[in-house]
Amino acid sequence: MLKIEQLKKRFGQIVALDGLNMSVEEGTLYGFVGPNGAGKTTTIKILTGLLLPDGGTVTIDGIDVTKEPRKVMEKIGYVPDFFGVYDNLKVEEYMEFFASCYGILGLKARRRCMMLLEQVRLDEKAGFYVEGLSRGMKQRLSLARALIHNPSILIMDEPTAGLDPRTRFEFRQILKELRDQEKTIFISSHILPELAEVCTDIGIVDQGKVVLEGAMTDILSQINVSSPLTISIKGSKEEALSVLRSHSKVETITIRQEDIVVNFKGDRQEEIILLQQLIEAGTKIYGFVRERGNLESVFMEITNHEEERLVLLHEDQSGL
Repeated sequence: MLKIEQLKKRFGQIVALDGLNMSVEEGTLYGFVGPNGAGKTTTIKILTGLLLPDGGTVTIDGIDVTKEPRKVMEKIGYVPDFFGVYDNLKVEEYMEFFASCYGILGLKARRRCMMLLEQVRLDEKAGFYVEGLSRGMKQRLSLARALIHNPSILIMDEPTAGLDPRTRFEFRQILKELRDQEKTIFISSHILPELAEVCTDIGIVDQGKVVLEGAMTDILSQINVSSPLTISIKGSKEEALSVLRSHSKVETITIRQEDIVVNFKGDRQEEIILLQQLIEAGTKIYGFVRERGNLESVFMEITNHEEERLVLLHEDQSGL
């Protein structure tokens, strides 16, 4: 589907992309994340033909983006982080205008437009002027417009930035529906919990290179394995400590009142065996749980940018 190989771009002395490699398979919802200045916007501009690279290749369905830009544009649907200036058009006129740009006319255009408006929950707003829509509605309209020609891949740049929590939830539901329809989606976002919920795959970029890429389930599984294991014990802890100190997968042990917090590097099956060993040793256990890992923690660990940590903290506290 989408393949990026050794992509490079400089702006004077600033290296924006330094041999970026990435692969997005057909039918995946791919989350593209990274700290400010990592190269996300530059990458998206190259993917959408708005910027030429200094080196490397980008292909979509085997077509080179720089060599055959017109052919590639037919395969791309682009949703920017802001809405275009078409306030003097009604919603249905806006959609039919873009349908005509792709040669979709008449009854076929009207049916296609109404189907997409229903999909993004805007069919009741078809006769309204664009200027009367909320920001969230405009973003959903932008999504419908991007799907008008049934593109092979949908490229989205911070589509939920600045939206309220309810509107973001509605937008997320639409993305899930598109994902279930096996539409290929490439989405850039700073709101990591949302990506963890909807994406099938993810790529983290830092300083112009991909530093982590893979299926979301695999990455979250790795994160969970690296998270502490909390064992809640009633009574004496000596039997438990004896078992834990001799276990090869136990790296550190911390006692917190009735809990023992362990850095345990074993997998789920090894957790089960450890629990069985503790019970057989006579330990009275009433809690045995792996602290849930999250995408933010691995993101911060990999990129280690304090300014991005502040952004994530602000978004978490404000509900953005």
